[in-house]
Amino acid sequence: MRALFARHALLPQGWQRDVLLEWDVHGDLTRVVPQAAPPLGVARADYVVPGMVNLHSHAFQRALGGLTERAGEGPDSFWTWRDLMYRFAARITPEQIEAIAAQLFVECLRHGYTSLCEFHYLQRGPDGETYARPAETAERVAAAGHATGMGLTLLPVLYSHAGFGEQPLRAEQRRFRTGVDDILGIVDALGALRGPQLEVGAAPHSLRAATIRQVRELAAGLPAGRPLHIHIAEQQAEVDQSIAFAGRRPVEYLMEQVAVDERWCLVHATHLNDEEVRALAASGAVAGLCPTTEANLGDGLFPLQPFIEAGGRFGIGSDSHVSQSPVEELRWLEYGQRLRHQRRNIASTPEQRDIGQYLWQAALRGGAQATGRKVGALEEGRRADLLVLDGTHPNLDGVADEDVLGRFLFCGNDNLVRDVLCGGRWVVQAGRHMAQDAIAQRYRQAVHELREVSQ
Repeated sequence: MRALFARHALLPQGWQRDVLLEWDVHGDLTRVVPQAAPPLGVARADYVVPGMVNLHSHAFQRALGGLTERAGEGPDSFWTWRDLMYRFAARITPEQIEAIAAQLFVECLRHGYTSLCEFHYLQRGPDGETYARPAETAERVAAAGHATGMGLTLLPVLYSHAGFGEQPLRAEQRRFRTGVDDILGIVDALGALRGPQLEVGAAPHSLRAATIRQVRELAAGLPAGRPLHIHIAEQQAEVDQSIAFAGRRPVEYLMEQVAVDERWCLVHATHLNDEEVRALAASGAVAGLCPTTEANLGDGLFPLQPFIEAGGRFGIGSDSHVSQSPVEELRWLEYGQRLRHQRRNIASTPEQRDIGQYLWQAALRGGAQATGRKVGALEEGRRADLLVLDGTHPNLDGVADEDVLGRFLFCGNDNLVRDVLCGGRWVVQAGRHMAQDAIAQRYRQAVHELREVSQ
């Protein structure tokens, strides 16, 4: 049956008891009924929450996890990490991209992500030449999404320059090279794949890699309503370069020159001044925050408290995939702020003082907006994306509704996600993905091949 009875379910208005959830053959929720009687023959669950959105991913970087944690002779930074990433990206094949993406998606699903935005910039072959099908590598990511059940938003990336002032691309960036027409062509080629489980938007990589003119052209050429994402103000060095080039900070420069609105997601936006915080919040765009990657790369801390006070919208992403857990992203989003301000319980509003519930619901709202898909809540007309938490685990056994998300996010490191429904399909049951072993074997083979090439 396409139904589930939840003793406790997190709905947009908060926790509700005895909730009957039904979905149709297309994977959309058709009924969400609190205070229902438990129907005969319908599966039951203790605690059900909406599946989380991962709004920023570079899937191929999953294979680098833990391999760049060795100090160099001088100070290490994002820029030294990037050099290692370039060398890896130069070797990977489309088949390996698919295998690595599938492994990543399995891990993300098992930990509670049911939607993912893939910021995809490996468009060309190792020699820099276009594939016979220019959308080849993006199609491989889509195939991985289909095989695993992950809901996707594909974002082919515009990447034309190595730095502000139209600096020419370096040799190691030749696989990323695209112009506006290239990206719009890939978007068009991916059109046949669009459906309830897959949307297609686009992404100027950054103001370093795309000019303001190109950003405007891409935004104008993309079909109406499609999502647009961009890396911005991730590193202080980028802010300094933007000021030197344009006399403006990156977010300030973008918002002066481009009509930034609700279809935009500004990824990282780590280094903002007070005026930029207010302008970003007022625009309706989403701030795409990736705390574990931002910590791993030494980026800095997003000004979360003033952004929340200004009414800003945010979501979370796993970016370079040093973690595949939304629990860890949200935990460190809050903990980073506690360290910054030297006090507790930062992510809250006067209306919602429960930190766990505020973080989960706010990240769902911002993440759903960034996907351009009908996700992010247990309500009729949205995708049937949900997590069944393990109510028998000691951390959740018999807890009050208002304490569930606090225990889930801020207590221990066990994965409390037991079952995952994504687009109306049970893709994870009893903690295991339906194709976990076969996908892991293909991943191991891909990583083995890459290591052989790199030796």
